[in-house]
Amino acid sequence: MKTLRENTRVISIGNKVIGGGNPVLIQSMTNTKTEDVAATVRQIRELEEAGCDIIRCAVPTMEAANALSHCHCCNRKWRRQDSD
Repeated sequence: MKTLRENTRVISIGNKVIGGGNPVLIQSMTNTKTEDVAATVRQIRELEEAGCDIIRCAVPTMEAANALSHCHCCNRKWRRQDSD
C-alpha cells in the first residue's frame, strides 16, 4: 500500500530540507527547562545519538534565550554539519 503525500513547500532548516517530497526527517523537542543548559545539552546529544535530524528547544523567556546563547551545540561554528 502506497502512502500519498501532499505536495508541500520546501523549507530549509540549517543544512536540512523538509517538504516538497524530500525524505521525512525525524524531529523532536527537548523537555528540559532551557535555562538548565547542562540538562538541555545532554538531552540534545541523546536525541542526536538516537538519530534525530531536527531538535527544537522551547524559548519562553529571555532567561531561556540567554541560556541558549551559552549552549555550545546551538553555536553554528560548533554544530555538527552532515555531508548529506
